[in-house]
Order: sequence, then C-alpha cells, then structure tokens
Amino acid sequence: MQESPWFKFYPKAVPTVIDPEEFGSVVDLFEESIRKFGDAVAYECMGKTISFNELDQLSNQFSAFLQQKLALKKGDRIGIQMPNLLQYPVVMFGALRAGLVVVNTNPLYTASEMKHQYTDAGVKVVVILANFAYNLEKIKEESGIQHVVVTEIGDLLGGLKGMIVNLVVKYIKKMVPAYYLPGAWTFKKAMSAGNPATFEKPTLQGADLAYLQYTGGTTGVSKGAMLTHRNIVANMQQISAWMKPKLKEREETVITALPLYHIFALTVNCLAMMKIGAHNVLITNPRDMPAFCKELKKHPFSVFTGVNTLFNGLLNQEAFRSLDFSSLKIAVGGGMAVQQAVARRWQKVTGTPLAEGYGLTETSPVVSCNPIDGTERLGTIGVPLPNTEVKIVDDEGKELPIGERGELCVKGPQVMPGYWQRPEETKTAFYEDWFKTGDIAVQDEDGFFKIVDRKKEMILVSGFNVYPNEVEDALAEHEQVDEVGVIGIPDEKSTERVIAYVVSTNPSLTDEELIAFSRENLTSYKVPKEIYFVKELPKSNVGKILRRVIRENHEKKQQA
Repeated sequence: MQESPWFKFYPKAVPTVIDPEEFGSVVDLFEESIRKFGDAVAYECMGKTISFNELDQLSNQFSAFLQQKLALKKGDRIGIQMPNLLQYPVVMFGALRAGLVVVNTNPLYTASEMKHQYTDAGVKVVVILANFAYNLEKIKEESGIQHVVVTEIGDLLGGLKGMIVNLVVKYIKKMVPAYYLPGAWTFKKAMSAGNPATFEKPTLQGADLAYLQYTGGTTGVSKGAMLTHRNIVANMQQISAWMKPKLKEREETVITALPLYHIFALTVNCLAMMKIGAHNVLITNPRDMPAFCKELKKHPFSVFTGVNTLFNGLLNQEAFRSLDFSSLKIAVGGGMAVQQAVARRWQKVTGTPLAEGYGLTETSPVVSCNPIDGTERLGTIGVPLPNTEVKIVDDEGKELPIGERGELCVKGPQVMPGYWQRPEETKTAFYEDWFKTGDIAVQDEDGFFKIVDRKKEMILVSGFNVYPNEVEDALAEHEQVDEVGVIGIPDEKSTERVIAYVVSTNPSLTDEELIAFSRENLTSYKVPKEIYFVKELPKSNVGKILRRVIRENHEKKQQA
C-alpha cells in the first residue's frame, strides 16, 4: 500500500493530509466563498460576468423556485442538460442549496440515452437548453419527469445583448429545432417566481448525495456513481492542496473549455477554483477554435485544463501559438492519456509544463496528478493526492511489489459509496473498502504511477467513455443485423475510435447505412467510425462473442 509521497516534492508548502470534514457540505464551502470573495468575478461567459454576490442572489432565487413553486424536497433529483453557460452554476448551486441531487447530463444525448438516465435516476425536474428540448419532448412522459425548465443561450447575458443572441440562435442560425413541452417554465419566469425570502435552507450532511454522475463504471450500461457532499468536498480540498504552491486567492483566471457536466471540469474548474475565488471563464463551444483563441486573447489566464485532443487542436492554431502565455501558471491534462509529443509541444509553445492527472467518475474524480514544480514525469499519472492510498494487485487481490503490473485500486475520502440502486455492481466494484479501477498500472521507485492498459473493455474517445454493450445494442436494433461485436482501436486524434464487426442477414447492407442508423440512438462520439461485415464472429464455448479475439484479428489484418 502506497500513501501519498507529497512530502518529497513540497515539504513546506503542501500539507500531506487534508481534513475532509472541514466543510459539512459543498453548500457550506460555496457560501464561505461568497463571504470571502463577494464582489470578485466568479464566472464569465460571452463577455458577461457575474460576481460571487450575484451568484449568491441568483442561485438563491432558483433554490426558492424549486422549493416553493415546484415543491421539491431534499433528496429529489434534478437533471441539468446544457453546455457551459452562466445558467449552469446558477442552476447547480441553486439545486444543491435546496438539498437536491444533481444529475449532470450531456446535452448532445439522444432521446433514448436521455430516457435511460432520467428514468434510472428518478429525475423530477430537468433544466435544459432550448436547442436540445426537442429530444426531451420525445421521452418526457415515459421518463416520469414532472417539471421542465427551458433556458436559452442569451438568458443571462442581459438586456439587448441577450435578446439579440437568442434571436440569432433561433431564427438566423436555426439552432433550435421545434419542440412542444406544454407546462414548461422558461428560465426567466422561473427566476422571477423564486422569492429568496421564502427559501428554507435544509440541513445537509457529508453523507448526503450531491451528484449522481453517470458512468459505465468498470463494465456495462451507464449507471449513476453516488457522489456525496463529503466526496466532493474532500476532492476539492485535495486539489487545493496540490495547487497551493502556485495559485493565490482572488488572483487566478481559469479557462473552462471542458463541459461542466463532465466530472473533471465540474470538480476541478467549477468547484475547486471557486474555493480560491478564481475568475472562471466559461467557453461554450471550444470546437470553434478561431473563436476560442479570440476569447483566450482577452484574458491573462493562469490556469488551463483540458484533454489531449483539445491541447493538440489548439497547438495547431497559429492564433493560439501567438498568444501571451506570461500569466500561465498551471496546465492540467486529464480525462484521457496525454500524449508525450503533445505535452512536449505544449511546454515549448507556452513555457509551462502540461501536468497529467488521473481520476474516475467514481473518485470524484482526481486520484493522482503530476507535481507542478517542474518535477513532472511525462507518460505518468503522477503521485496520489493527499489522503489517498493506492495499491496494485493481481487477479486474486494480492498486493504486488514495485515494478510489477496489476490492477490499480484506490482508497480515500473522494471514493464513492457505490452505484445508484445497483448493490451487486457496487459489490463487484470493491475489494473490501478498496475501489477497483479496472486500469492496469505500474509504480516506480519514487511513487509515480503509469497506466499501461485497461482491464475493462471500455473505449475512451476524447475523454469520454464508450461502452461496447451500448453500441452493440444500438446496432442490433437494425433488422438486418444478426450479430455485432464492438471494439476500440488506437487513434492519434481521440485516443481510440469505435469500430464494429457485423454479421448481416442482408449482403447489400452498407456501412454508411448502418452508421446513419446508429446516429439515431447514439451520441456522435459513440457512433462507429468503421464497420466491417463478416460471415461470423468468434465466440466462446457458451456462445459469448469474444471482443478480445476480434481485436487480435483486426490487428493482424492491419499488419498484413
């Protein structure tokens, strides 16, 4: 068992332990930030800023609306489905203050994906961007959703600007497909209806759920990782300890290009940065690289987080390479492996190391990270955070010595208590009180870890988890598909790409047709990039399709 060797790197500046009980809940920490930072800018988006005091008022209004107008109680679940907008922190903190459990949802999900998540979580109210409301219309009634709040991109931009943005998005760019959701609240009406004077603050404890953050876990269908207030507070404290040597309260500007509904950006950017009073710049559409670089030019940013594909994409932009990086103190890569070539190029262009970290949804998410003092080691995931224990075990759960490969297991205050309403899968995910990550790692003599393989069959596409079962199920819905096996293969741009091997009853079925069909029920990153038609798939003696053999056969064909 290896405890955090932080003392080797920061003997004076960084505590070797944190107190996960210092704050009773995320709300307690949020309200302390309001008291400490008041008029300082909390969030900025599309040129509009809101201070900590304004966020306090707005989130309080939304809390009152949830309680008084929708009659929601502590423990009820709320779905939030939008990209990075000012509305996100208002709704999220408002929901947490009311004692609700937040269910973050990718706005690009298809109707069937939304249905699974909202039904499984028992969501009572959904706050959704109008651009995606047409999909919610398809599944609202059968998902048990009682209330809907629809927001538009410009709703918090203020006055004429907000009105113009909403008109352009809807009528000129035609980005809002028609939808019909009778009885839905608009965000503006919901905010007007919330009288903070009527709000009654519930009692929250560390063991209360703060988020149901959906993931496939180590295997299978998407399920909700139960993240408690204590889990999140602990990880915020751990991240703050890691950042302490470089960052100062009130002085930092962080660029948040990763979506806040993703656990990485949620905890690291939205919450941990709030704790130090950082100015958080929300990027709504980072895929528009020219516009993204134009926005970056406006801000002397000191913290930048992202995934490998984002860093690589920016480095290919002349507008990015010509930026002033003199304020940049920390750059962190997570969500997927950071390629060493990208890390080296990043440091050459920006003058700042790209520190790779590691985590999982089930660990709130950060488990380990490289030091930020220049002692980082490319190709590793660094060392465990304070209060975090890790060990590497064999298939029987026996701890392995330094240098030997095995499954990485984690124990710490940031580890979830289990999966929502899935006791058997929770039991499978733990060995005693150690969480089994499903990742194969090796440790060196100095306590640095490296992920060398994945035990699970999850496919990692640009930082997002894709689970073969889900893709196979979607393809199998096609009436001309007899059997299907899905695997991930290496891809320079996205770590892996999804491919499928298909046995079809119709020899004239094309890959284009099948890919188009899969788009009806799968988010774009889950859609197979390649489809191969075969006469049969390799199976075990009980008829189970062997993805491992499919992958081996595919590799042999590529090498031939």
